[in-house]
Amino acid sequence: MSRRPFRLPPDEPPFLEVASLGRSAPPGSTRFSAAQIEQIRRTIRRTPEVMVKVTGGGTNPGSVAAHFAYISRKGKLEIETDEGERIAGTEAQRTFLATWHLELSAGQYRGPRDQRTTARETKLVHKIVLSMPAPTPPEKVLAAARAFARENFGVRHRYAMALHADQANPHVHLVVKAEDELARRLHVDKPMLREWRADFARMMREQGIAANATPRVLRGRNKGKARDGAFRAQRRGKSSAIREKVTTIAIELAKNGRFGEPARAKLVETRKAVVANWMKIAETLDRQGEVALAGDVRYFAKHLPPALTDMERLAAKFVEHLASSREASRARQTPDVDAPVR
Repeated sequence: MSRRPFRLPPDEPPFLEVASLGRSAPPGSTRFSAAQIEQIRRTIRRTPEVMVKVTGGGTNPGSVAAHFAYISRKGKLEIETDEGERIAGTEAQRTFLATWHLELSAGQYRGPRDQRTTARETKLVHKIVLSMPAPTPPEKVLAAARAFARENFGVRHRYAMALHADQANPHVHLVVKAEDELARRLHVDKPMLREWRADFARMMREQGIAANATPRVLRGRNKGKARDGAFRAQRRGKSSAIREKVTTIAIELAKNGRFGEPARAKLVETRKAVVANWMKIAETLDRQGEVALAGDVRYFAKHLPPALTDMERLAAKFVEHLASSREASRARQTPDVDAPVR
């Protein structure tokens, strides 16, 4: 008999997470609760968004030990355990990791499937990153991460964490053993990630830090901005994927003077649905007497960032990069008229 994970429904439907995207609201949902109104306020005021990301998982004890070495900066940073201990030094961390008995995890011995001839690799741990934008105090991020881990994994799954405060965004690396003491595995899916983001945002607010958790699409964003580093990597020949995309963009710009993205039509339709959804929220707020907030919602919906696909965003960055390079080249070639004549 196979075991399948299930999730109890929340006490209150997270309407901004589910995102009707212009579809009719569920029957009976004609009013927003106080908590939902506060989430609307946070979203339209662009309260800093938390980041919760699963970055993978080690499939053998050696790779897990290597990850411990990475998050502890080779033993220089303390690792905090699920029992509240703080462990420093590579030897102490190896001793601690041995208590997880990863070599005995039953899941790693799953047999081949789908006509494969070798056993399937499976995660021994889940690697999770919990982050907040600068200038959030790192100690607040650690306190919220500690509460998050205790609430979601305490007693059931072993875990350990380390704070990284030497980068722009303070963040905590959290390592969670995939199997609990009864050999039941932790399965991470998209709904669980949404719940984790909401949990972590709530715990940051409990630390007195303004924090929110809404999908990018509802804030008018699809993915992060293309970075100059992508073009530097492309110039060095270090990124074949970026090189192929930039080559496609350059060819079309040279041929047509503009870049056309086939996926744009779908993105535009999604944006229309998002705006329609916000307008329905504004109408509901009007009926509840939240007239000022309804007006703010309408303004927010009409001033969302431009709807750009990833390729369009990359094309815009490419054009900006070319213009910057040409300007720098002209500056190098222009003589300094103020320079003294010798």
